[in-house]
Amino acid sequence: MVNIGQVEINGRLALAPMAGVSDVSFRELCRALGAAYSTTEMVSAKALVYKDQKTRSLLQLGEGEHPAAAQIFGSEPEVMEEAAGLARVISGADVIDINMGCPVGKVAGNGDGSALMKDPDKAQKIIEAVVRGAGVPVTVKFRKGWDKGNVNAVAFGQMCEAAGASAICVHGRTRTQMYAGVADWDIIRDVKKAVSIPVFANGDVLEPEDARHILRYTGCDMAVIGRGSFGNPWIFSRANALLNGEEDPGLPPLSERIDVAVAQFEATEKRKGEVIACLEARKHLAWYLHGVAHAAPYRDRAVHVETMEDIRKLAGEIKRELR
Repeated sequence: MVNIGQVEINGRLALAPMAGVSDVSFRELCRALGAAYSTTEMVSAKALVYKDQKTRSLLQLGEGEHPAAAQIFGSEPEVMEEAAGLARVISGADVIDINMGCPVGKVAGNGDGSALMKDPDKAQKIIEAVVRGAGVPVTVKFRKGWDKGNVNAVAFGQMCEAAGASAICVHGRTRTQMYAGVADWDIIRDVKKAVSIPVFANGDVLEPEDARHILRYTGCDMAVIGRGSFGNPWIFSRANALLNGEEDPGLPPLSERIDVAVAQFEATEKRKGEVIACLEARKHLAWYLHGVAHAAPYRDRAVHVETMEDIRKLAGEIKRELR
């Protein structure tokens, strides 16, 4: 059991918020397979305040998706304070999460996301503002630092706690590393030792054993799984087995995995329509086929599907021809 303020999480594995990946359909799937906690895709505080409808739609939670967080980003305290309240009301989330770790140029280049690690004073004002506006516990996700010459995760974590954050999530790479290189679990462990609020560990949890290892190594309260879940929501059930002292059950048969993938795309179709569902299925289906022997021709076809019928036809062929 992990507590974020008064919010209880019955498990130690969380799905990371990932723009363009962790939508409602994928989050529901990961929750069903053992993720105890999830977060919406990040949304712009400014867009929320300006009543952008597409942004608001990103805050939709799945039925029964609790406890869960809504993630916002921005760099203006007043806007972030208002957006926090809006995000809570629109989503019904139990927690508001502040993204101070996104390394993407169009986010960090505007002074948002990981750029705030270069300005801890402003970051503190933002956290304090969000705490005032949220009405629920507030968490912060950030990185090791901006670059190798500016590694300030420990001090930044202490600042987050002092500013009123109820928990923090640390990704073990600097902004300039993006997602390259190896995540530094030592810095995550250092942050955990330096604060008294819960700390979530993120970075290079790519296999079930990685989840158990990062929790043991860092002493953190939860492991946050991002890219390790791509086409592989079973990483949660498998990692939970290891955490419970059981054997890793391994992946289910390919035919079952493909059926789950199609069900995910059908759920997306109901929410977003066929065109968007197929566009998103192109990358997800390729991920589901990662590592499958002789799957290259099917991955090539996956990135060209245009209708749900295309998807179902391709899925049928995969189930017949591949194992």
